[in-house]
Amino acid sequence: MKIETIAIHAGTKITDTHRPAVQPITLSTTFEHHNDSVIYTRAANPNRLALENVLAKLEHGQEAAAFSSGNAAGMSVFQALPSGSHVIAPDDMYHGLRHLLVDVFKGVLSVDFVDMTHPEQVEKHVKENTKLIWLETPSNPLLKISDIRAICDIAKIKDIPVVCDNTFATPVFQNPLDLGASIVMHSTTKYLGGHSDILGGALVTKHTDELWSRIRLVQTSGGAVPSPFDCYMLTRSIKTFPYRMKGHERNAVEIARFLQNHKNVEKVYYPGLKDHQGHEIAASQMSGYGGMLSFLVKGDAAYADQVIGKLKYYTNATSLGGVESLIERRAAVEGPNTKTPQNLIRLSVGLENLEDLIEDMGQALS
Repeated sequence: MKIETIAIHAGTKITDTHRPAVQPITLSTTFEHHNDSVIYTRAANPNRLALENVLAKLEHGQEAAAFSSGNAAGMSVFQALPSGSHVIAPDDMYHGLRHLLVDVFKGVLSVDFVDMTHPEQVEKHVKENTKLIWLETPSNPLLKISDIRAICDIAKIKDIPVVCDNTFATPVFQNPLDLGASIVMHSTTKYLGGHSDILGGALVTKHTDELWSRIRLVQTSGGAVPSPFDCYMLTRSIKTFPYRMKGHERNAVEIARFLQNHKNVEKVYYPGLKDHQGHEIAASQMSGYGGMLSFLVKGDAAYADQVIGKLKYYTNATSLGGVESLIERRAAVEGPNTKTPQNLIRLSVGLENLEDLIEDMGQALS
């Protein structure tokens, strides 16, 4: 099956005797013992099994594990590592996961944050106790591009698993498992959910190895799993996901070009632009460039806030991937320890009419 067909059919597992076209929601927390199988909804639920099936197929993986949030998915990987493990992560890692490594797992795990756009920096920081390389490409919020193949080649020699956060690219435009990654991570809150009304996360594995078994143990024993209703809603949203992503990218490309030529914009970060630092690598491992971009205004934080405040069709809000365009001054969200420039604006381009979005952005910048 191609991705559009997978999205529609792989998340449907009909057990109802009336054979409905859409899988119903199974709210029961417990199930009758049958054929030596014991099901309790923290460990398994029909809606979650259907969701995990479609997620695995979208990312060309063997299995998927669904979680109650993207951070819960990432944290399960960290929890599955032996105490004292060393982790290599991007220097511009998503701040929520960075907070977990630096503060929550302080004293349990050690971490080096490196510039992943230079694979030699990854190789330089490998230690005897390195048990994980964490990738995020494109990165948040600078859209930095890491060479997945090159980093996975380094990891393979050292027998180190590579987990790649594929939230920005999505499986429509990038499949890290096909490029050598061990596990793919998603905040399903974002593009997979697509409507800013579902909280969730997921991991998809290439092989069901020892690390995956420990992640499954964390998932079922820890219980940070999505509800049947959230699984149902997410599976429903995934049915339109491939087509939504094409619209997000189409709008993002044109807005990036518009911003690139605007007199009040200093720099645009979008891997689809030929002058983007990682454009060539992105073109070699992505089939499209997604709906996320960032840009620097020619001015300070106050001017950036002024621009955002004048917009009509862009909502000043955190998160991304919804059908509505979302915008924010990222440094204000990340807090006092952020390395993000104060005049950087992050934009999640929605599915509104492109002319409306460009006209609105133009009047705000002017």
